[in-house]
Amino acid sequence: MYAIIETGGKQIKVEEGQEIEVELLGAEAGDTVTFDKVLLVGGDDTKVGSPYVEGASVTGKVETHGRAKKIIVFKYKAKKNYRRKQGHRQPFTKVTIDKINA
Repeated sequence: MYAIIETGGKQIKVEEGQEIEVELLGAEAGDTVTFDKVLLVGGDDTKVGSPYVEGASVTGKVETHGRAKKIIVFKYKAKKNYRRKQGHRQPFTKVTIDKINA
């Protein structure tokens, strides 16, 4: 069984036991989080929401928080002596999916 959830402005396909990295959540490590915005539940009988599936939810356990690999943001204008270099590390939360309630 799998589901497609919406969190942090992104849609993610999840299965039970899978570890996913989502946008930073306001929960401590070890807490249980519930994702209510379920777009689709697949498996033996597929349920498609419009836009969300009624009564469906996905629960998971917060494993840890972290920051992604650094990316470089470099702005440059030719022949104008304009150069700006900036780094960015996006924060994330690692969640292990426990159960898909359909």
